[in-house]
Amino acid sequence: MNHPNPVADADDWITVARYADPTQAMVVQGCLQAAGVPVAVADVHTLQMHALLAGAIPARVQVPSRWEPQALAVLAAFERGDFALSDAEILQATQPNEPKESGDDNTV
Repeated sequence: MNHPNPVADADDWITVARYADPTQAMVVQGCLQAAGVPVAVADVHTLQMHALLAGAIPARVQVPSRWEPQALAVLAAFERGDFALSDAEILQATQPNEPKESGDDNTV
């Protein structure tokens, strides 16, 4: 079964956000992709090579124009902190569940 490709069908991409920090633009790109929104980030490589241009050439987060409402809703949720992890979640993710025994195969 062939599924329509939303990216291939879109001719008119619009900028929904701009970031001086290319890492921030990539994080937002990941949030939009996770929400199913086709997304591209422009000028990231330029900023990574020439950081002094960040004020003049921000990274642009772009989506097909027909996806703008969904993209803006995801961006609003991101800015509100809806995707932020609590301190407990961060601590749980960075610590192993069980301490390793000295006889474990993976002990260094």
